[in-house]
Amino acid sequence: MFLQKLKDITTFIFDVDGVLTDGSVQLTESGEALRTYNIKDGYAMQLAVKKGYNLCIISGGNGVAMAQRFNNLGITDVFLGAGNKVEIFNQYLKSKQVTSAEVLYMGDDIPDFNVMKLVGLATCPADAVAEIKGISQFISPYPGGRTAVRDIIEKVMKVQGKWHDETPNAADSGK
Repeated sequence: MFLQKLKDITTFIFDVDGVLTDGSVQLTESGEALRTYNIKDGYAMQLAVKKGYNLCIISGGNGVAMAQRFNNLGITDVFLGAGNKVEIFNQYLKSKQVTSAEVLYMGDDIPDFNVMKLVGLATCPADAVAEIKGISQFISPYPGGRTAVRDIIEKVMKVQGKWHDETPNAADSGK
């Protein structure tokens, strides 16, 4: 059942804090929030874009550096400062003309709960809260910010025969 669901995925949606980061935020004196991202997650994300998958970020967090990170990876569907993730999700599906069954969502905390109940494949990092683990069909053995995103993208792409990159560029993950 799980492998069959991986075959149907065309779209990845990720939360940021606690999924693409470990959830820690450092604040500068000016109040800017600094986050740490994993290069291996970045490599998998840019490869998925390169291979034609839809990639979307929906996060309550916000910041110029966040937007720049995703832009550098080729992710154009980025919704930061998101208050109502379900509303954004529904609008996104309509704009991309994809069904919820084609969507894999990775979240880690209560703000992700309602949207995760709507997708074809709900996933989370190992350190997600209990409520999110309870509705997830896959729990990565890796915590947020420590390749949980790479783990699930790689699984989907390997099942679909799209993981290998004929023209890898070492600079792609470090953007």
